[in-house]
Amino acid sequence: MHSTTRTVSAALALATAFGITACGGSGGEQVAADKKQTLTVWAMGTEGEKLVDIAKAYENQHANLTVKVTPIGWDVAHQKLVSAAAAGSLPDVMQMGSTFMGEFAELGVLEPVDTKAFKKADFFPAAWENNVVEGEAYGVPWYVDTRVLYYRTDLAEKAGVKQAPKNWKEMSALAAAYQDKAKTKWGVSFQPYTLDTWQNWLPFLYSAGGELLKDGKPALDSAASVKALKEYASYFDKGYSKKSVQPGYDVIKDFGNGSAPMFLSGPWQTTNIAENQPGLKGKWAVAPMPADAASTSWVGGSSLVVSKDSEHKAAAQGFIQSLTAPKAQADWYTLTTDLPANQAAWDQGKLATDPNMKIFKTQMETAKGVPAIARWAEFGAKIDTAVESVTQGKATAEQAAKKLQADTSGLVG
Repeated sequence: MHSTTRTVSAALALATAFGITACGGSGGEQVAADKKQTLTVWAMGTEGEKLVDIAKAYENQHANLTVKVTPIGWDVAHQKLVSAAAAGSLPDVMQMGSTFMGEFAELGVLEPVDTKAFKKADFFPAAWENNVVEGEAYGVPWYVDTRVLYYRTDLAEKAGVKQAPKNWKEMSALAAAYQDKAKTKWGVSFQPYTLDTWQNWLPFLYSAGGELLKDGKPALDSAASVKALKEYASYFDKGYSKKSVQPGYDVIKDFGNGSAPMFLSGPWQTTNIAENQPGLKGKWAVAPMPADAASTSWVGGSSLVVSKDSEHKAAAQGFIQSLTAPKAQADWYTLTTDLPANQAAWDQGKLATDPNMKIFKTQMETAKGVPAIARWAEFGAKIDTAVESVTQGKATAEQAAKKLQADTSGLVG
């Protein structure tokens, strides 16, 4: 997943037009799990393509069941889900991006999770909480991602630094040392603006002890929020990170040539580096988000949900159980490099021995998600605008935080 945001105005308009309410439908007569039936599944991106083969293997073990997987591109996933929800034609099982959950739970089209079949303790806490709306869980975590620090170890040594930065002060010092001593063009690459800049900034907010919401209301004018905005902006003010990037900018290319020797990103970049920058083998590493009050990143990923109107809920639950079991999760990682949401899967294979994966696991244990807000796309866009205002020198951190608080206050509740 990678977490994808889209405007919810179309969803809410369609929901009104088609009469979707918070209580949703109740589904028709339920088909027993052992009866002959077809289970429909929608999954996005690479996961959708890979799931086709997994579904065939599952069918071989369940002679009564046909599992029809429809892969959907992330670029059209939100609109397709919205349209299907409005028309009452959602599939039995769906992959649900972490930032979609609040919207579709509020539409009343998702079946609550059976917490006797799925145990909260089996999953990373933040991944489970991503699916909870007003105390009710609506999705089972499937895979997760979180942001950690990637850095060039060879260039750090050239700059006289022999260990990963543990806190904000050390991270800023390493960015300066890269430029001053290793003679890199930039010290770090942080996203200055555009869609989903909030993904780069949230680890700063969370590490400063800040929150997006407090008591159900935005908390974006807090001292922690101001501090996080100041710290993030400092990398641009000091010339450590470039203030503008071209659409489609590839940080891995600049990581490889050394012009951007440090950046924050998710687990998929380990594969990108290995495949596209083989010459970097042994010259880079990952580290937890450098701490302020704590080292706290944010968690994204996807969950699996069941349509409230599905007539195949028992079969759907069985299929989801098969996908979220520890061994299946470890195998899925081997197939896709998606990080398992089930914590027990990390005791197996490469996940248990790869030092980079150990860093991701450590970060996941303290990571925080985004609240399940129905209007998250708008909420996230307001954060993007606020961050841009400080990275581009259009506003102080205090001014940006005050405006952000005002701009988001009407998007919650």
